[in-house]
Amino acid sequence: MITLYTAATPNGYKASITLEELKLEYTLKRIDLGANEQKQDWFLKINPNGRIPAIIDHDADDFAVFESGAIMAYLAEKTGDLMPEDPKGKSVVMQWLMFQMGGLGPMQGQANVFNRYFPEKIPSVIDRYQNETRRLYEVLDHRLQNSPYLGGNEYSIADIANWAWVRSHEWAGVSLDGLDALIEWHEKIVSRPAVQRGLLQPPRAENSDNTVKMAQNMLQR
Repeated sequence: MITLYTAATPNGYKASITLEELKLEYTLKRIDLGANEQKQDWFLKINPNGRIPAIIDHDADDFAVFESGAIMAYLAEKTGDLMPEDPKGKSVVMQWLMFQMGGLGPMQGQANVFNRYFPEKIPSVIDRYQNETRRLYEVLDHRLQNSPYLGGNEYSIADIANWAWVRSHEWAGVSLDGLDALIEWHEKIVSRPAVQRGLLQPPRAENSDNTVKMAQNMLQR
């Protein structure tokens, strides 16, 4: 049994989709980001950085794992699925996972903030992050022109991680126009039943006031 502490964000969905794909039993604990619940002392004992998602693996002496990419890699290693066994294949998957962790996530996250929530509209800053996000999409598209999945011939945690961000491209104000391979890959992944289930764990809050409050709290950190 695993406990997943999460919220309706791209990084949160990376963990829930991975759990659903691996058919692991888990309990979901939704963290109220608008109330800064992730900064409370009890949660900081699980993740000292005060971010979601995090898990506790109760089958491994209540072992805690934080950082979405680390969670995905841990679960893939635990089950022997969504990750190649050979060193080279594993490295390719990890390279594309790190591409999302170090590139796409931070750049698109900033595009989200400055395009949607920042109190002052700064066109040069918005353009900078939207353009960089689009460039990273083009890198993904080029890879997918030559490979059915980011890690090679098999679907992996690298696809889940990058897809969780690409799916919200409109929120960041970034177009997929002309990126045919990326669009085809996106549609292929969204059709997976486990992905659809993962997107409901938890569903995105419909209360726009809470969404704005959550964003404001993020800007204050």
